[in-house]
Amino acid sequence: MGVAQLTLLSVGATLGTGIFVVLGQAVPEAGPAVVVSFVLAGVTALFSALSYAELAGMIPGSGSSYSYAYATLGELVAWVCGWCLILEYGVSVAAVAVGWGQYVNELLDLTFGVTLPDSLSAPPGAGGTLNIPAALIVVLAMAVLLRGARESAVANTIMVGVKIAALVLFCAVAFTAFRAGNFHPLFPLGTAGMSAGAASLFFSYIGFDAASTAGEEARNPQRDLPRAIILSLILVTALYVLVAVAALGAMPWKQFAGTEATLSEVLVRSVGGGNLWPILLSIGAVVATTSVVLTVQYGQIRILFAMARDGLVPPLFAKVHPRTGVPRANTVIVSGFIAVLVPLGSLADATSIGTLFAFMLVNLAVVLLRRRSPGIPRSFRVPFSPVTPLLGVGFCVYMLGSLDTDTWIAFGAWMAAGLVIYGLYGVRHSKLARTSPEDLA
Repeated sequence: MGVAQLTLLSVGATLGTGIFVVLGQAVPEAGPAVVVSFVLAGVTALFSALSYAELAGMIPGSGSSYSYAYATLGELVAWVCGWCLILEYGVSVAAVAVGWGQYVNELLDLTFGVTLPDSLSAPPGAGGTLNIPAALIVVLAMAVLLRGARESAVANTIMVGVKIAALVLFCAVAFTAFRAGNFHPLFPLGTAGMSAGAASLFFSYIGFDAASTAGEEARNPQRDLPRAIILSLILVTALYVLVAVAALGAMPWKQFAGTEATLSEVLVRSVGGGNLWPILLSIGAVVATTSVVLTVQYGQIRILFAMARDGLVPPLFAKVHPRTGVPRANTVIVSGFIAVLVPLGSLADATSIGTLFAFMLVNLAVVLLRRRSPGIPRSFRVPFSPVTPLLGVGFCVYMLGSLDTDTWIAFGAWMAAGLVIYGLYGVRHSKLARTSPEDLA
């Protein structure tokens, strides 16, 4: 992959459910200040993106921040980081798959006037028993991934073009109903509401680091990975802010309360004129969320691949097919165990907390590596280090403080389970455990 495909990989992993679905959940938390929430979440992501860019140019492996932590902070911290990434990517795929099913149902309703029953299309807690659409998209993404990295990149490029066009279409139509008065007052729920909205919307930025999981498929990783990471984040942030302004300008924020309105519903309520625009937008949303499932699932597989090579998870996850180079067993296992039965809101918050912890570790890794190995060649350097990466840590801590208690309890249980697995398996099977002092010398 070159810089264009790597950038589109990150855009494909980022631009999806966060803007098409989660926006409707964040508006009741922040009001019109949700636009500021997007900026705050984007700034938090930007500091971490700069650190990712420096480390990706130095350590272009498949494990993203797991590999960076392993090289700088040691095996235990790397395991914690990798365990956070498994939560981030795996739960993110599940959340996006649920959002995909929601838009499929919406498209069926707009075009044919029928919908799948809640028992077959909604997650538990929302009236569902088995979310068939969510499971279907995960299996379809698995089928594409099994064909190889090049084929997956081509499919992703096409889908990214479609979803960018869909968001531009939404903005063009929504701005015809724009009313500046919808933004007054800008902070009806205070700065606390704005912060809570930013914490929820941080889910929308998860995936910009996807390019860093493709280090071994990159043509020139030292040069292209840093560029792809930063370019993708700039593009995504600009689109998010534009869409948020268009949505809030077209529909007063109080109408979002209790509805978790999608972008298609915003057009139906505010613009009118039939179902043409909502149908086109729903099609774009289905394609958009398909792209996110594909690319985030890809990242999850590559992270487990890197952890398996280090011996921290069973070697089955590192075994690749000789013709396609795809870790087939890894792909099938990951796809089969992705949770598609949990309500979207809980998934989004759980994903955010795992990501913020991983981002903190990446920022710290930049600071430590600058002190320990200042002479290592760097194709990209974080400006104003160590101030910039430490600001990244500070923003992550601020965002973590805005998450609710239930999310912290779930995260604590997840980390406890991870440490038990590391103690029972990882410590005994890791490469470090099998390496003699003479080899290390």
